[in-house]
Amino acid sequence: MTDPRPADVPWLTPYLTVRDARVSIAFYEKALGFAVRDSVNDDGTIIHVEMTYRGQLILMFAPEGAYGSQARTPKSAGLTAPQSFYLYVDDVDATFRQALAVGAKALIEPQDQFWGDRFAQFEDPDGYRWAIARHLN
Repeated sequence: MTDPRPADVPWLTPYLTVRDARVSIAFYEKALGFAVRDSVNDDGTIIHVEMTYRGQLILMFAPEGAYGSQARTPKSAGLTAPQSFYLYVDDVDATFRQALAVGAKALIEPQDQFWGDRFAQFEDPDGYRWAIARHLN
């Protein structure tokens, strides 16, 4: 049986709706160190983005209305995102400060947790919640 996935694509990749793809690209690059792997333009409008983290595809997104979609961001819909993303980083404190500096909203300040991770949580400009952590050795 052949692998049904394209090369270098994980089995599961979150696909988000964002308000403005260019704004989201800049946020994820500056806040979390993600890099654009691919983007699709339609007459100068970005309609699909794939981003990597440490060489792995980690996130895809499209702006509201792309492909005729009615999907909205949590913030546009006036909702709290029901899910959150858990990302391991080298320095929780520095990453948290950087995310806040580029537009994130603080939810949980960095602190050591009973399960063995240094942990913090923030909300990105579209209303998605991101937990960042580093395992304590």
